[in-house]
Amino acid sequence: MGCFSCCQSEEKILRKSLKKSIQEYKDTKTLASFANISFKTDSSRRRYIAEEIEKIGKGNISAQIFSFRELCVATQNFNPESLLGEGGFGRVYKGHLQSKNIDVAVKQLDRNGFQGNREFLVEVLMLSLLHHSNLVNLVGYCADGEQRILVYEYMSNGSLEDHLLEIGSQRKPLDWNTRMKIAEGAARGLEYLHETANPPVIYRDFKASNILLDERFNPKLSDFGLAKLGPTGDKSHVSTRVMGTYGYCAPEYALTGQLTTKSDVYSFGVVFLEIITGRRVIDNSRPSEEQNLVTWAQPLFKDKRMFHLMADPLLEGNYPIKGLYQALAIAAMCLQEEASVRPLISDVVTALEYLSVNKIDEAEAEESV
Repeated sequence: MGCFSCCQSEEKILRKSLKKSIQEYKDTKTLASFANISFKTDSSRRRYIAEEIEKIGKGNISAQIFSFRELCVATQNFNPESLLGEGGFGRVYKGHLQSKNIDVAVKQLDRNGFQGNREFLVEVLMLSLLHHSNLVNLVGYCADGEQRILVYEYMSNGSLEDHLLEIGSQRKPLDWNTRMKIAEGAARGLEYLHETANPPVIYRDFKASNILLDERFNPKLSDFGLAKLGPTGDKSHVSTRVMGTYGYCAPEYALTGQLTTKSDVYSFGVVFLEIITGRRVIDNSRPSEEQNLVTWAQPLFKDKRMFHLMADPLLEGNYPIKGLYQALAIAAMCLQEEASVRPLISDVVTALEYLSVNKIDEAEAEESV
């Protein structure tokens, strides 16, 4: 009981501290409007961005400002052999900072790519003001000239996608317990964004490739370029253009552009279903009726006798039956068409806590006695 009250008071302090840091920043410039500035491409605008970030960096932003030269040294001139991954945003390299004696992931944004100045700014601001064990840590950034580079803590086990959806012969499939641990940690990251951050933050790009894993498979959410401040006051949603990855977007957001924290809950449901089944949300290599994971799963959710068909074959039956049933029930709740009837992410966290192996094993052992 004492431990619980201690945790509560610690959470209150964190909440207060976060609220204060965001409020301090708002006193000088409104975060929402700054994050939504539409920048021109001329060099004077680029200089303005660099100057603004540097100005903020001397105040509220804890991330270090790196020169391009420092990051060239850290990555051995962005050596292709150090390449960790590549996407629409650009390339990510493994680097080593001699000054701190730590390994880092260096994300060099493609100047012609999807993720532009606004997304770069949003990520620097969000990850500098938000701190949680299930969010990736932003070490620093570089805005020299036209360069837009983000430096994160290095996550040695790559992404959830690497271990779940792109398993080569070198990797073992994730076991059931590890999958549930990853799901719970990722949900806790969303819970912090939705319920501790003030104003709340809608992540908007929850998917397996954005969930990074440390050496113990603890998950951390990364890539906050699409994150959006949630509705405040009596507003029910934020209206914005539809962004994100096909298959993960909530139906109401895809149709209307109306964004709420329940949009993230839907995306969580999609990823959780991927975790349970080992299937991609969209997989054109499968038969036509199985290509869309959510469409394939919906009729199966209604028949308990079909649940075993939804477990990843790579698990080889090594999972608690009750645990599978409960996991699928959570996924089904998150994937409901109507946003209003989806659970809060805090309720999802509570349900996932119960899926810890000990509780499930104890319950099944009692029934077999």
